Amino acid sequence: MQKKSQKPQRARDPYEVARRRMVKEQLMAGGIRDPRVLEAMAKIPRHLFVSPGMEVQSYLDRPLPIGDGQTISQPMMVALMSELLEIQPTHRLLEIGTGSGYQTAVLAELCKHVFTIERLKDLSLQARRKLYSCGYSNVTFRIGDGTLGWPQEAPFDGIIATAGAPLVPEALKDQLVIGGRLVIPVGSEETQDLLVLTRTRQGFQQERRTSCRFVKMIGAQGWR
Repeated sequence: MQKKSQKPQRARDPYEVARRRMVKEQLMAGGIRDPRVLEAMAKIPRHLFVSPGMEVQSYLDRPLPIGDGQTISQPMMVALMSELLEIQPTHRLLEIGTGSGYQTAVLAELCKHVFTIERLKDLSLQARRKLYSCGYSNVTFRIGDGTLGWPQEAPFDGIIATAGAPLVPEALKDQLVIGGRLVIPVGSEETQDLLVLTRTRQGFQQERRTSCRFVKMIGAQGWR
């Protein structure tokens, strides 16, 4: 009698337990409530987006260096900024600072399309390879000055900046739809306030959420 062929087993993810613990003990305990954000971060393999040799630290609640003086934000900050955008599945989003590509992956899980800008070519190319290898096809990449936004693809339903600016770039405000949200760290070179700006027909409503510390946003409407 011929034996039935067995289905190949999927490789076990050695970080699955750490990832689910991160969601429960860091994100949910820290006040993140958006179920779509929690689901996305329980799914995305953050250890693939950190520097080689740092995988065992990838699910700790801390930023990690990714080279070129840049960092991958701590999970709680990624979750908070994603939640503050109030992302819908039909949204088109602009991300300023592709970095490692991890925040990009979270956005790609939640929206229709992500347009992401990174000024450092090597980081952009590395993030592109990682995101494509993870199966994300709803991301468009650009290398350039993120403080100027992406006028050719504007307007956007939401904009997120993963670097700290001295002031909110006017170009980014101009590229939001009415009702759209801009989440951005603004302040000094050392510390910033995480701001949420909502565009209305009368102008912008601004809300401060928390203190934070990001790398500098370099560009024409950022730090020189």
